[in-house]
Amino acid sequence: MTAYILDAVRTPRAKARPDGGLASMKPHELVSGLIDAIDARNDGAAHRADALILGAVGQVGAQGANVALVSKLHAGLPDGAFAFSLNNYCVSSLTAIGQAANMVEAGGVKTALAGGVEMMSRVPFMGDKADYYEDADFPTRTRYIPVVVAADRLAEDIGVTREEMDAAALTSQQRAAAAEGTPLVKSRIPLNGLDREEPARASTTAESLAAMPAAFAPLGEQYAEALGGRVIDHRHTVAHAPPMCDGASLALVTGQADGARARIVAYAEAGGDPAASLTAGFEAMDKALATAGLTLPDMDRIEFMEAFAVTIVKFLRERDVDPDKVNVGGGHMAKGHPMGASGGILLSSLLDALDACEGRYGLVAAAGAQGVGAAMIVERLG
Repeated sequence: MTAYILDAVRTPRAKARPDGGLASMKPHELVSGLIDAIDARNDGAAHRADALILGAVGQVGAQGANVALVSKLHAGLPDGAFAFSLNNYCVSSLTAIGQAANMVEAGGVKTALAGGVEMMSRVPFMGDKADYYEDADFPTRTRYIPVVVAADRLAEDIGVTREEMDAAALTSQQRAAAAEGTPLVKSRIPLNGLDREEPARASTTAESLAAMPAAFAPLGEQYAEALGGRVIDHRHTVAHAPPMCDGASLALVTGQADGARARIVAYAEAGGDPAASLTAGFEAMDKALATAGLTLPDMDRIEFMEAFAVTIVKFLRERDVDPDKVNVGGGHMAKGHPMGASGGILLSSLLDALDACEGRYGLVAAAGAQGVGAAMIVERLG
């Protein structure tokens, strides 16, 4: 592709509760803070963008009324810059960045801001109250079930053990703690006095993880009909689930290589089995690698979305990949998952990780509910 990432930044992730570190702010204020940061780091480049594209899952209330347009107006971007929002579940912000790259490559814009925002302290999970969530007219295979129930079903189907998931959660927490104060967080922008990943628990131990009970059987019972009467062996604990949180991400995509941090080598979206729910990220990853003519061993760093412990265990178990190159600064299980912002957070984290190791190629792979996936491969410049 002839699209480049001039910069990519992210907020810290804050607990999604009234006393969380970002809860006193509004979604568009998080985005404005990141626009200001890109300006400060790049000689005002953000305010010269032709477009602003934002992903958000809960597009109601504080995130309604086209949150991208609201953010554009609040940040004082030029009147001529257009803005739109999209919802592609948990891969929304990576989709937004991919769409920006496509527009740049097609010549529709010269530069575009793209990312996502989600304030789950203001708009809770399933806060849009979509009819689909409870619609019994769909065939069982395509009925909505909460992602964590799908994660438990997938863990049972592929034989992922509690011990494997505990080990993955511990690694995530340990790496998140070790990343603080290092170049791995250089593109994380402090806001509202918050300068750390608030949900992370540095005190986590193997013993504390082993003592936690499986947490989601009651939720599975609520969706028994959608599960076709199947009784699941629930395995995930709350430590295996990414905490709900507040956060935002933003990248500036351009057609010019000068001063850019990375070139976008390939970008792919994929659909997947809605019953498996969380596997489309693998499909998107394979498509992006095929487009790039590269393999997982070619990647110097990988940010693989920890969409519950089962996904990262499946990835490391089934693919030819060095675990020491994956999620080197910790993942979602430790740091949290502001749904519409997460893909862009992973991309920003990837660029920091590539800079820290002076690597060349990096991969982001993300998955969302009901068979949604996206992936991007970048080549570090400079």
